[in-house]
Amino acid sequence: MNWQLFGESFVTLFVIMDPLGTVPIFLGLTASFSTTERSRAARQAVVVAFGVIVAFAVFGQRILDYLHISLPALQAAGGLLLLLIALELLTGKSDEPTSTVGVNVAMVPLGTPLLAGPGAIVATMVFVQQAQDWGDRAAIALGVVAVHVSLYLAMRFAGLVHRVLGDSGVLLVTRVAGLLLSAIAVQLVADAVRTFVLEAA
Repeated sequence: MNWQLFGESFVTLFVIMDPLGTVPIFLGLTASFSTTERSRAARQAVVVAFGVIVAFAVFGQRILDYLHISLPALQAAGGLLLLLIALELLTGKSDEPTSTVGVNVAMVPLGTPLLAGPGAIVATMVFVQQAQDWGDRAAIALGVVAVHVSLYLAMRFAGLVHRVLGDSGVLLVTRVAGLLLSAIAVQLVADAVRTFVLEAA
């Protein structure tokens, strides 16, 4: 087991996926959920994110090559999707019953692209490409699992935050989360555009 690689992969993914920063966004998207529903959403979001990360770790480059998709294009798409969700949180449209009918927020946008976004996908693909043997691969896998456990714990106990803040506090957190999420989305798109420009130059 390469413990140094485990540490690098864990810290990198922890910073990118940001379990603590996910809490206000999670509360905003699940404001109308019961405690049981919020717990289930946390579990589903982590499972979806883990599945996406593993899929891209194993087949990522092949998938992108087959579909002729560049990493900046994937990053821009994720940013635009997050921006749409952020606008809903800022304007309060996500509170309307019709806006969430038939939509599982645990899968989109929580599972992907918020948790398993372009940054986490690319970082995982880079670590896998750098792996030399099965010890390295095991270290990366353990790092990925540890980060997802952290994500689940952060969202699982977000309900405690909800009870402390109350409905008004959660509404405030929702608006702040929308602002933060919009900034993340714009940064993703800006980074993608910068990469496109550099590649074209």
